Amino acid sequence: MDDTDRDDGRGRHGSRRHGSRRHGPATVDGTGLGTGTGLGTGREMTWLGRAARWHPDRVNGPEIHISFAPELDLFVPAPRRAGRTALVTDGASTLGHVVESLGVPLTEVGALLVSGEPVPTAHVPTAGEEVEVRGVRRPQEVPGAPLRFLLDVHLGTLARRLRLLGVDAAYESEDIGDAALAAQSARERRVMLSRDRGLLRRRELWAGAYVYSHQPDEQLRDVLERFAPRLAPWTRCTACNGVLTEADKDEVRERLEHGTRRTYDVFARCTACDRVYWRGAHHSRLDDIVRTALREFGGATA
Repeated sequence: MDDTDRDDGRGRHGSRRHGSRRHGPATVDGTGLGTGTGLGTGREMTWLGRAARWHPDRVNGPEIHISFAPELDLFVPAPRRAGRTALVTDGASTLGHVVESLGVPLTEVGALLVSGEPVPTAHVPTAGEEVEVRGVRRPQEVPGAPLRFLLDVHLGTLARRLRLLGVDAAYESEDIGDAALAAQSARERRVMLSRDRGLLRRRELWAGAYVYSHQPDEQLRDVLERFAPRLAPWTRCTACNGVLTEADKDEVRERLEHGTRRTYDVFARCTACDRVYWRGAHHSRLDDIVRTALREFGGATA
C-alpha cells in the first residue's frame, strides 16, 4: 500500500483559479454543513443582482456588528478577529453572502445568530443587528446519505490514508476543475474535502469541508475528529477505493514474485481493480497510522 505524496500538488494548496465565478450562497442546516440545495434543507437561494457585486469595503447601507468564532480566524481579515466589529452592508445581500464575502466558506459555519437567535443564510441584515458567526459542531453529522468523501487533486495522501482506514474516499488524481468536482459531489452525495475556498463556495456542492492543515497526519486527524467515520482498517484499496476481499494464495500465485510467494501466505484482492495486497516491507509504517487512528478514534470502528 502506497502512502507517498507524489500527487498532492504541494505548494499550490487551493490556489487554482478557473476564471471568474459567481457561486450562490450555501445553506446552514443545523448540522453546520454549508450546501447549495442538498441535505433536504428546502432552502434554495439565488443571488440578487446587487448582492453578486457586493463588497464589504465598497458599500453605503445599514451598519451591523459581526463577530466570528475563534476557529474561523483563519478566514477573516485580521481586524475582524478581535470580537465584534462594525460592518456596513448594502441592504440587499443575504447574511450568507456577507459572511462569504468576508472570506468564510459556509461549509465552516455551524450557525448564524442575530441577537442570540438562529437565522438562515437567506436572512438580509438590517441596521443595528448583532450577528454572531459560529463554527461547526464536532463531531459533525451528515444526514441524508452514508458518510463518504470526495477529495480534490491536492489531497492524494489524505485520500490513501482514509482508504487505509476503510473510509470511502473518492479522489481525482487529475485536475478536472471545480465545476466537475462539485457536480460529482452532488451526484454521488459525497462530502467535498478541499483547501480551495472557491471550490467550497460552489452552490451545487452537496456538502463540503475545508481541510485546515498542510500536513497529512494533521489532515487525517482533523477529518476523523470532525466527522467520526466508522473505521475498518485494511478493507479498501488505497489505489482505487474499491473493497478488498481475501484472496487464496493459489489464485494469485502467478502474479507474485518468487520472494513474495516464499515469504507471505495471506493476501487480499481489490474487487474493483484486481490489485493484490499483502503485508510487505511498508506494512509497519502503515500499521503505525492505523494504530494511531484506532487509539484516538477507535470508538467509531465498524
